[in-house]
Amino acid sequence: MSIPTQINHYLQLSGLKEQFSFFDQAFTEKTTAYFQALQQHIADSHNAKVQWQYQVPELGEGGACSLFGVLDSEPYDLTAILGGQTSANHQALARLTKITEFYQQQSGLAWFGIYQARANLEQEMVLVKLSYFGAASRAEFPLNTEFAKISNNSTVGLTGQARVINDVAAYLQQGGEYYTCDPKVKAEACLPLFAQSGKIVGIIDAEDLKQQVFTAEALALLVAVCLSIPECLPAIA
Repeated sequence: MSIPTQINHYLQLSGLKEQFSFFDQAFTEKTTAYFQALQQHIADSHNAKVQWQYQVPELGEGGACSLFGVLDSEPYDLTAILGGQTSANHQALARLTKITEFYQQQSGLAWFGIYQARANLEQEMVLVKLSYFGAASRAEFPLNTEFAKISNNSTVGLTGQARVINDVAAYLQQGGEYYTCDPKVKAEACLPLFAQSGKIVGIIDAEDLKQQVFTAEALALLVAVCLSIPECLPAIA
């Protein structure tokens, strides 16, 4: 499948094509350029610094929301949920680290995370954060309809339909579901990740402290990232 065809397929599958009107030839060309540059960046992943552990906020009552600014004394460790620090898992995380690095360099946004849909140690389906930059945030988002009532991440992970919010305050006023980890966040884009079969295999989440940041240019970068991630995810046994 050619890159332009992949782009068009993703836009349709994710519902983005129904949400915006700027998906034209120029958008396809920009997304293709980002995708090709990203592939070159990923190829040089042998020296990437893999992060197996990272700090997370303490969770509030019932685990429904994070206590902003209060970090848990124990860092989250990816080793168990990925089935060990194997060479294959290390390589996967290294490639995801390079994607995260590329996005940070190109976007200039405040926060970004890559999540994979996996069963956790309790055999519950969750979105687990594998790579990110920005402030400490939750490691796992439950993949169930109950949690989706308050979480865009879980909603996108269940439905495969992208959520792009350029004004969080207005979105909340309209009754939209939203999981607040950092109250300073003003805009968020949460996009699904698909396997070649069309199965939802995870999401990406990008956030910023300014409104109206998810322009056509910004979405071209995000779509290129979403097309690049699935083949880099750790295998699921």
